[in-house]
Amino acid sequence: MKKEQILTVLALSLALVALIDCTGTRPNNLGIRSGKLVDCPSTPNCIRSFSDVSDKEHFRQAEPYKKPTPEAMAVLKQRIAEYPRTKIIKEENNYLYVEFTTLIMRYVDDVEFYFDEKTKLLHFRSASRLGKSDLGLNRKRIETLLKDIEI
Repeated sequence: MKKEQILTVLALSLALVALIDCTGTRPNNLGIRSGKLVDCPSTPNCIRSFSDVSDKEHFRQAEPYKKPTPEAMAVLKQRIAEYPRTKIIKEENNYLYVEFTTLIMRYVDDVEFYFDEKTKLLHFRSASRLGKSDLGLNRKRIETLLKDIEI
């Protein structure tokens, strides 16, 4: 293929991706409900610290934190800021809601963090808005965000 043909195919491909709406609709049921974050859907594209321990697909243990909540949240926000294509949607005293967008298809994942001040545990929920499988991306993201974090 000639360079002009390659550029044409690339431009058309990018236009097609731009036309496909992979962002989905922002959920309106997120947040802290009765001291917990909402359940994961039955699909494997979600991870949540409040899931049942026997649910290997969705469960991951919450992280303990030692710093005062504002300081711990600042550390987490700094770690989030190091990720590309993130947007903080909501921030409260002990709650953070962030959207993560994938590079190519522009899929949006909704990620929540809840600093439980009674138990000193950082809880989280990370879920894809669309589709069924995320190839483990939500779990990998949480693992990376919380790896070696000193909060």
